[in-house]
Amino acid sequence: MLRVRVRRLWLSLVPIAQCAIAAGLAWFVAFDVLHHSRPFFAPVAAVASLGLSLARRWRRSVELIVGVSIGILVGDLVITQIGSGAWQITVVVAAAMAVAVFVDGGPMLPTQAASSAVLVATLLPPGDVAGYERAVDALIGGLIGLLVGALVPVNPARRARRDAAGILDTFRDLSHQLAESLRERDEEAVYRVLAEARGTQSAIDGLRSDVLAGREVGTLSPMYWASRERLRRIAATADPIDNAVRNFRIVTRRALGLTQRGVAVEDPMIAIIDDIGDLFETLRQMMLAEPGESPDQADAARAVRSVVRRARTSLADDVEDLSEAALLVELRSLLVDLLMVAGLKRSSAIAQLHLNK
Repeated sequence: MLRVRVRRLWLSLVPIAQCAIAAGLAWFVAFDVLHHSRPFFAPVAAVASLGLSLARRWRRSVELIVGVSIGILVGDLVITQIGSGAWQITVVVAAAMAVAVFVDGGPMLPTQAASSAVLVATLLPPGDVAGYERAVDALIGGLIGLLVGALVPVNPARRARRDAAGILDTFRDLSHQLAESLRERDEEAVYRVLAEARGTQSAIDGLRSDVLAGREVGTLSPMYWASRERLRRIAATADPIDNAVRNFRIVTRRALGLTQRGVAVEDPMIAIIDDIGDLFETLRQMMLAEPGESPDQADAARAVRSVVRRARTSLADDVEDLSEAALLVELRSLLVDLLMVAGLKRSSAIAQLHLNK
């Protein structure tokens, strides 16, 4: 548990540093350069526009700046006319959220507008600072947040590669466990494999989020413009990995059904499941390899093709249970996904199966 927490902290050090630098810099610009007397919204906007989440920072920053500006302006305008108090806060929040919803249908804008209006109506009443200064402070904070995110970036490829490698590592082990469970005809062990496979969706979601974040960093940060092609290749693996995970779950469910009915899966089919575990490992190594290192996509594709050649439909010619034939179909579908992880287009991957019927 301590190791997990330390690793989580380690992976968050760069985002934490970004937020800290952006907050201090936003205050400096607003207070020391522009001489705003209470630039509260500058560091708040800077931190909120960055946060610990790396995805959708550009959109989040724009929504935050617009939302805070609406809240400030509406709050200043309304509170100046009707004063402060409980019912006045109700009116201010309703007015700010209504304007924000009219401007944009996203969830963040109304929330930011309401929060800013409440601050104006309570902690920062109008009169001490001009309303436009608060809006300018929010703009400064949001822009500085984006600037710091671009100049002090997280490596856009590293997180996505790590996520993908972690998923492939998990399914390498699960494939080998499933093969062993089928050899032993161990129903409980097959069910455990299925349960663990079902619990990996959060990892898939994390991969997609980090792929999106990597593309944003690759777009905004000049330091990583040269990495855009590599980011594109990594991003192209997200859907095939997701599909491979889903197909593996289907394979495991069919295997569980066979085991529950006392059907012994044929040894050649179990060997293919075992080999797929080795393919997951090859693809994991491919993800972590630096450009020019092995295995590359071509190496991985060759490894997958070698298993495709053994997963011929003729393996199902002598099976007695139709579900075992369906299991082979799902295994072949899983191999298509793995070919796509290795860089093949879907049409080319399916063609490989047709060549090896």
